Amino acid sequence: MIETLHGIRETVNFKSNTHLRLYNNVEAEFYPNHWHAPLEIIMPLEGTYPVTCSNKSYQIKEGELLLITPGALHNMGGTHGKRLIFQADFALLHSIKDLAAGLTLISPALHITPDNSPAIHGPAKKLVLEIANEYFEDLPLSEASIYAKIIELFVLIARHHSKVSIPMNNSENKQREYIERFLFVCEYINEHFNENLTLDEIAALSGFSKYHFSRLFKQFTNTSFYKYLNRKRIENAVDLLMDSQHTITDVALRCGFSSLSAFIRMFKIIRGCTPSEFKALYSIKWDEVRKADIETEFDKNECETGGESNALHRY
Repeated sequence: MIETLHGIRETVNFKSNTHLRLYNNVEAEFYPNHWHAPLEIIMPLEGTYPVTCSNKSYQIKEGELLLITPGALHNMGGTHGKRLIFQADFALLHSIKDLAAGLTLISPALHITPDNSPAIHGPAKKLVLEIANEYFEDLPLSEASIYAKIIELFVLIARHHSKVSIPMNNSENKQREYIERFLFVCEYINEHFNENLTLDEIAALSGFSKYHFSRLFKQFTNTSFYKYLNRKRIENAVDLLMDSQHTITDVALRCGFSSLSAFIRMFKIIRGCTPSEFKALYSIKWDEVRKADIETEFDKNECETGGESNALHRY
């Protein structure tokens, strides 16, 4: 079973004194629908691993990677094999604006294989293996080294995605200019999603006509402007709904929705339930929080006294 689960929200039990967790998973067990705040990277070392993320199914073969973005609903497992399951608190990197925008580009998941990403599969796989080595060797400054590799991985992915998503017949300088424009647009939306943003306004900000902007934005993000905007609003709404002090109406207004009905409708489309159902499902009583804290502290103490090898086998 998943270590700490409230409803379908998993609380990741990070390695002591870090914001990281890596499992050397060998369990042939199906893990039901769940989500968590950290980023997750799955890489099979032996066999094929089935994962469903946001209703899309993946068969991850040996050496392939699946990156699952924070908050994405997913289930996995049920087959024999061996795989690395790495989780990291990406909130520590959100201050790097273009990196946060790059994360949004791959939402909810990105499957990296030798066939669909021949230019980056080898380097990406190498970085994940280096992360695993750093994690298990537990040398001084290992967390800093691992986060440096996470940044390198996302720069690799974002640059590759940008080049293939906006093919240009112009010079390399012109292509770089277009990529920088759309990264700026994504950063702007991420910071101003709770405002009354319109397609006309954002297109003008980018310097393109509305038609040209809409076409290029969909190529760059794999979604339309309004779907991208609403996804950012609902991501923020999820965080606010976890706080019992905020009413659903308050959350709707804080996230930029003009009406409660529009918020409820969009929330159900993206999350598969209404805000009221979500709030009820993820409401955690203080005694449950305390129990989770005690169990987490116990697990950490057990790891520090020799239980680490057992903790590496997930669930």
